[in-house]
Formats: sequence, C-alpha cells, structure tokens
Amino acid sequence: MKKRLPKMKSDRAARAVMKRDLSDYLSKENFKPVTFEFEPKDKSITLRVSSALLKAVQNVANKNGTNYQKLIREAIEQYLRKAA
Repeated sequence: MKKRLPKMKSDRAARAVMKRDLSDYLSKENFKPVTFEFEPKDKSITLRVSSALLKAVQNVANKNGTNYQKLIREAIEQYLRKAA
C-alpha cells in the first residue's frame, strides 16, 4: 500500500503538499467513489424526525465527509433505484 496523504487543515498546507511529488500517494486504495449532483435542487421539503435519528444521520455523514442533507438525498435515490 502506498503512503496516505497527510491531513491538511488549511489552503497553505494543501499548497505545500501539492508542490511535492505525489506519485507515492497514488494507489487504488487511496481513491473512493464520488457522485456528482448535476440536477438543480429546486424543491425543498420539511421532514420531521426524532433527535436521535437526526444525530445518527449527522454522525454517519461526518464520518463520510459529506453533508447530512446530501446523505439523506442519496439514501432516497438509492432506495428508489432498488425499488424500480
């Protein structure tokens, strides 16, 4: 397995890392799938959930490095793909 990229807490730190040879950091294990959202979000909904459920969703979203609302939207989309 290749080296892992260091955590960067600022743009300055990221620029410093980008000046190095990054070939030691590139490997299949360092990549993860990413989805892009192209359609505009032109409708909003109100959804009532328990505090515990919201906190659990937010925790999972934080672990995945995403927004909790995006996580909910992706879960709905995934469910609909499976249901079709």
